[in-house]
This record gives sequence, structure tokens and C-alpha cells, in this order.
Amino acid sequence: MRIGELSARTGVPAATIKYYVREGLLSGGERRGHNQVEYGEEHVRRLRLVRAMVEVGSVPIAKVREVLTEIEDPRRDLDSTLGVASRALSQHKVPAEEPAAVDVETAKAIVRGRGWNAVPLEHGYVWTLADAIGRLRELGLADMVDMTGEYARAAEIVAEFDLALLQMRSDRDEILEAMVVGTVLGDAIFEALRRIAQVEVSSRVYPPAQRESVQDEEDSSTGE
Repeated sequence: MRIGELSARTGVPAATIKYYVREGLLSGGERRGHNQVEYGEEHVRRLRLVRAMVEVGSVPIAKVREVLTEIEDPRRDLDSTLGVASRALSQHKVPAEEPAAVDVETAKAIVRGRGWNAVPLEHGYVWTLADAIGRLRELGLADMVDMTGEYARAAEIVAEFDLALLQMRSDRDEILEAMVVGTVLGDAIFEALRRIAQVEVSSRVYPPAQRESVQDEEDSSTGE
């Protein structure tokens, strides 16, 4: 296919496709003659993956190039490749300094308490968890730290669903594209649902009649 058809199939402007080729994010097409370049299905798949990272995941071009270089390493299995893409999408940076020992131990206990053994306890994600736990502790919210195990249980349910969706695909780039889009938009969906659920549960814990009663008492105490 010519670049115009590739653009139409992927929704990426021709100028952007040429830019991606120059930046090394997309291989050049096969030259058939003067000013004639042909692209194949592999370009469609790779362009969709690049677009998912750049447009959906907001991953910088330089980082996309780095990720593509890593995932194309023939020594990487799919699990390792997914890990590379996942880290590129992470919105939370690993703390520059090791969190407090007590918070690291709490984080490790939560991870191992769920029976999660695939992630090394020295992994950056564990440090990120420990850092968040430390911030809660410093703010006097130790009761939220105690609930972190419940967050872990919910996270595992979501992760199982994520991987079930990936297993429905067979092409490597399609799997990566689904992971990128699913992670970014899945995070947005989960956050929206969490907020909706908070409104719903709040209405049960603090029903309207109770809130009105509290407001009446406040009005009476102020003489209004």
C-alpha cells in the first residue's frame, strides 16, 4: 500500500508517518521506483502501537524509541516485553532514595501476603508502594496503610481481567497495543468508576435524611 492508504488505515497523517520513519519509530517502506514506496501490514501494526504509546499513553518520542528497541530484542519473551511497556507508561516515578525501612518492610509484607512471588522485593514498584505507605504514615493515616492489602486484592482482580483480554490476541504488536491502550484507558475507567462508587457508597453511609438532620442541627446552633 502507498503512504496515503497507510494513513487512511491508521488515522495517522502522512507527514507524521514520515516523521516516525525519520525518528526510527517505524521502518521505511519498500521502494518500488522513483517516489514510490510500498508499506505492508507490519507497518500498520507497528504504527498503531506507536500511536497508542504517543497519543494514548503520552510517552515521549525518545522513550518510545527506547521501548521499541527493547521489545524488539529477540532475547525477550512476551512477559518481559509487556513489563518494559508497562514501566514506560507508569505515572509514578521510583523514589530516588530508598524509603524508610519500616515502610519497605510493610510493602514487602503486602506483596508476599498476596502470594505474589514474580516481582523481586527490590523492584522499583515495591519502592513506589513503600514511598506511598510512608507518606500515609507521615500524615497520620495509618488506618489507610492497614487497608492497602484490600487494594492489592482489588488490583489482582483487575490484572487478571487485563491479561485475559491480552490472551484473546495472538500478534505480538497487537498484544502490546492492547496492553498500552488498555493500561492507559483502563486506568481512566477504573478511576472514574472508583469516584462513582465513592458517591454511591457515601450515599449509603451518609443518607440524605441524616445529612439534612446534621445540617438542621448546625443551623439551630448558629441561630439561623
